Amino acid sequence: MPISDPITYYSSRLSHLNGLDKILIKNKKRLALLRLVSFLAAIISFIYLIRFGWVPAISATVLLLTVFGYFVSRDLQNSEMLDHNRLLLKINNDELEFLNHKFSDNPDGAEWQPELHPYAVDLDIFGRASLYQYINRTISERGNKTLVSRLLNPFDKERIPEQQQAVRELSGKTEWRQQLQAYGLQERITIRTEENILSWISEPETFSDKPIWKLTRIVFPVISLMLLLLYIINILNQGQFLFLLVVQLMIAMGISKKVLPAHSRLNKITAELNSFSNSMAWIEKEEFQSKLLQELQDKFGQGNKNASQKIKQLKKILDRLDYKLNPLVYIPLSTFFCWDLQQAFQLEKWKKEKSDETTNWFNSLGEIEAISSIANLHFNHPAWCFPVIRNEAAILDAEEMGHPLIPGNKRVNNSFSSDGTGKITIVTGSNMAGKSTFLRSIGVNIVLAMMGAPVCAKEFSVSEFKVMSSMRVTDNLEENTSTFYAELKKLKHIIESVQTQENIFFLLDEILRGTNSSDRHTGSVALIRQLLKYKTSGIIATHDLGLSELEKDYPDKVSNYHFDVQVENEELFFDYKLKEGVCNSMNASILMKKIGIEI
Repeated sequence: MPISDPITYYSSRLSHLNGLDKILIKNKKRLALLRLVSFLAAIISFIYLIRFGWVPAISATVLLLTVFGYFVSRDLQNSEMLDHNRLLLKINNDELEFLNHKFSDNPDGAEWQPELHPYAVDLDIFGRASLYQYINRTISERGNKTLVSRLLNPFDKERIPEQQQAVRELSGKTEWRQQLQAYGLQERITIRTEENILSWISEPETFSDKPIWKLTRIVFPVISLMLLLLYIINILNQGQFLFLLVVQLMIAMGISKKVLPAHSRLNKITAELNSFSNSMAWIEKEEFQSKLLQELQDKFGQGNKNASQKIKQLKKILDRLDYKLNPLVYIPLSTFFCWDLQQAFQLEKWKKEKSDETTNWFNSLGEIEAISSIANLHFNHPAWCFPVIRNEAAILDAEEMGHPLIPGNKRVNNSFSSDGTGKITIVTGSNMAGKSTFLRSIGVNIVLAMMGAPVCAKEFSVSEFKVMSSMRVTDNLEENTSTFYAELKKLKHIIESVQTQENIFFLLDEILRGTNSSDRHTGSVALIRQLLKYKTSGIIATHDLGLSELEKDYPDKVSNYHFDVQVENEELFFDYKLKEGVCNSMNASILMKKIGIEI
């Protein structure tokens, strides 16, 4: 399916998966019938053949029960395939919804919103209808945290090209990405699971380093089997034999209590281990071309020593400890082999062999999930471009750039360029003409560029920038902070950053709005002059037309642009197009009249 047509791809994929769903449902019904028939046949054959003797009756019954077991196994496999297929159906349905900009049911990441951050609040990185909500396809909590980190902390420019290469490659592996998502959705891998495993690994060994337990591990089953042998050769009578077995069982139960803490901690994560193993196995067997993906894949190991097999080993050990849930199996195993002690040694052996690798497994899965999310964004928007990261300082050159969260049929794109350090653009315009949206379009696309993602533009070149903004300012009653003081704190942070010669691109919307017009103008002019002094670059959106006069004082450093409005019969018409020069049309009086203020 061509990458240029994601809607057709998802629709075709849904058609295929719906067809497979119907086949699996038919198989489920057929296997249910075969299970019933084979089980009833086993019972009937036993009743019928018992008259001919035990041998034919038992032989036929065992054979038919084996057939019954086979159908049970097939039914379990079919059910797993059906569940997995329905996860894939959900994934593809969701993608079609996302393409129609219906994504409000996706987690909005509000819990990740930092209390203080240079741009997160202003640019709607988290929360309802946010960038995070739109692009996030991570499943594990580690993958989620990795994507959050990418949104909040830009890469160094050296890392961005290899990130782009990885995104491009995974963008073309749509079915592979969806399978990885589906494996993760089987049981979400939580940070708590990661912490439980790492905490357990960091603890000292309880059994395997102590000679007494090494000896007990060998001597206990030897004694139990010797008792059985003595009973068989009639040296011990039945009463003596049973009494000694009870003693053995009591000893085994006492030892089991020492194993219980580790088992209780790890037993809670068994389902997640299965999802973790499936996800890693899926990554391990894929052939990657990009350097970054190969490096991440290598963290899972190679051949028979790969991470998915190691996690399966851990899960099998934990499953064997769960035999205690079946007394008919557990009591004999404990009595004769001190079963839990044997598994404790296996756990500690696993811990010693894998302790140095486990952290890498979780981190690498998180990295790949984050890259996969960005690759999904690229697949869904093939017309978006990958930005060119410039070596020169303070370059921003965008052609046909728009806001990535505005649907394509409503989005108005603009071109903009700022070339060199110490260049400040002043954007004037009427209310609702598009100034704030333009600033957010710039900011969000720089954030995407700095995380190795495609941007909503035809072409986009940008230097290594750290975005800082003051656009959406609110008061804080708890801290007794006014809106004006809250803005001053933001501006102070920007000034301190530019003084340290950081590569800042600032976005300021209606600065110093909390004070009177005279102080506001005076303070705004002083701030702009100070920012020019430190040779930083950025954009200021304002209604204060007086600020546009600074272009006369700094013709090579200050540029004026505007968004305007057309008025016909007191009706407003916006084209949302960025134009050079100063705005001469304002709409506040018309809007005030519309709400009933007599002017």
